[in-house]
Amino acid sequence: MEGMQKIKALVTGGSGGLGSVIAAQLAKDGYEVWIHANSQLPKAEQLVEKIRQSGGCAYAICFDLTDVVSMEENITLLLKTGPIQVLVNNAGIHDDSVMAGMSHDQWQKVINVSLNGFFNVTQPLLLPMIRTRWGRIINIASVAGVIGNRGQANYAAAKAGLIGASKTLALELASRKITVNVVAPGVIAGEMADSSFPQERIKQMVPMQRAGTSQEVADLVSFLASEKSSYITGQVISINGGII
Repeated sequence: MEGMQKIKALVTGGSGGLGSVIAAQLAKDGYEVWIHANSQLPKAEQLVEKIRQSGGCAYAICFDLTDVVSMEENITLLLKTGPIQVLVNNAGIHDDSVMAGMSHDQWQKVINVSLNGFFNVTQPLLLPMIRTRWGRIINIASVAGVIGNRGQANYAAAKAGLIGASKTLALELASRKITVNVVAPGVIAGEMADSSFPQERIKQMVPMQRAGTSQEVADLVSFLASEKSSYITGQVISINGGII
């Protein structure tokens, strides 16, 4: 892809802790990065400024993944300057409760953002990507989607659904030189992990006895977005310090 116009990458949930590190890494790798936010547009805009100051190319875009009308308008705008060829579906939320005490709203809300949101943003980007005959789709799941997790039936269901959809999409796109893979992080240092897992609990749970870092996840995404990963598709790659 050298010598060509910059490849466009979109990172959903790019204003969050993990998404922002992934977006910064892709910008460092030379992509034109579009950083998606919903409620945190100022954070996305700050990251854009930081990337530009470092010589990278980035833009912020704001829409609700569950609002199909607003999302379609923004996707149309995004595609005016060319197809997205690297898509990182990172957006997701959790709202934890044991299933016996889980409300319909908790179930629907998490499925809507974490699974339906993946479809809503990915589907309209596919034909333009297919026409280029090159692309990378990287979906961020979770160890919960692979082995389950107490209190997260909704989140685990969404992430397991994402894995199933990714494997199918990989089969559908393989002949077009478009790969589709899943990254399934375990305990990653940051706001969510810090509030949920005390250090002693992490040492008990994780064979490597530490939380992972967002940069370690971003480095894996960077590899999967590159030419080096061109024969890897339909895979779920766990990054969890040996939990499974």
